[in-house]
Amino acid sequence: MPDGPMRDAGRIVPVTVGRPGGHLTWRSVMSNLSLAGGAAIAAAGFVAGTMNAIVGSGTLVSFPTLLAVGFDKVPANMANTIGLTPGSASAAAAQRPELIGQQARLRRLLPFSITGAVCGALLVLLLNPKVFAKVVPFLILLGVLLVVIQPRMQARMRARRAASAAPTTSVDREIHSPLLQGSIFFVGMYGGYFGAGQGVIMMGVLGSLLDDSLPRLNAAKNVLAGAQNGSAAVIFAGYALFRGGNVPWLAGLIIAVASILGGQLGARVSRHIKPIVLRTVIVIVGLVAAGRLLFFS
Repeated sequence: MPDGPMRDAGRIVPVTVGRPGGHLTWRSVMSNLSLAGGAAIAAAGFVAGTMNAIVGSGTLVSFPTLLAVGFDKVPANMANTIGLTPGSASAAAAQRPELIGQQARLRRLLPFSITGAVCGALLVLLLNPKVFAKVVPFLILLGVLLVVIQPRMQARMRARRAASAAPTTSVDREIHSPLLQGSIFFVGMYGGYFGAGQGVIMMGVLGSLLDDSLPRLNAAKNVLAGAQNGSAAVIFAGYALFRGGNVPWLAGLIIAVASILGGQLGARVSRHIKPIVLRTVIVIVGLVAAGRLLFFS
């Protein structure tokens, strides 16, 4: 949803740009989009795709850029969701070596991730987003805390497993864990509903509940986040199409192409980052995202 978008009420409306004497639809915005504006959207999509592949929170770059170009919040959300989904898929494809041996894990977790995202997207259409938006910064801070204490929690998990005489493997236990499945569901719902900082929270959950390396968990995060964002994109695009709403497809296409390239770069960069550096980047991005949402939204 790489990370996912900030979302407004479920009402789909044309984008408007405040101008003396009238309003412009999103089609007018696209037809009057300057070369610099298109380049800004492409650059934001590339940076967002790179960020999502490494840690997440790319939405905090691409979404404000769409607003600055002239799109209203709802069309910007839709373009952002549709555009960043291919970037997550691109990053996951580039991280195939890190995904080796994780097929069983992902098969068990993807249904919870997708179901949660669908529920979150439907909530956008039913509830006032301001209610949930108030707790979003604190959820991101919780994810940051989980990332910080992850090494100690993993050490305790290894100690418990070493002392256990249970015949099942650690993979068997982890993918059947109700805590892990429930956490992935709620992260998916969060991603479908709001999404900013989703990658930070996902890494916090995976790192705390799974005994694996950060690069491998980051690859799993990109698969799960891509499924979440893709599910939300389908819900919102379908709602707009069948209810007569406007979807800024061209803006979404620009972000999609750019985020695919960014996802490739981010996947390669994340492979060579030391765990302590990656953990530090996650914490910094999470704190910036939470601070921005707390004080500047």
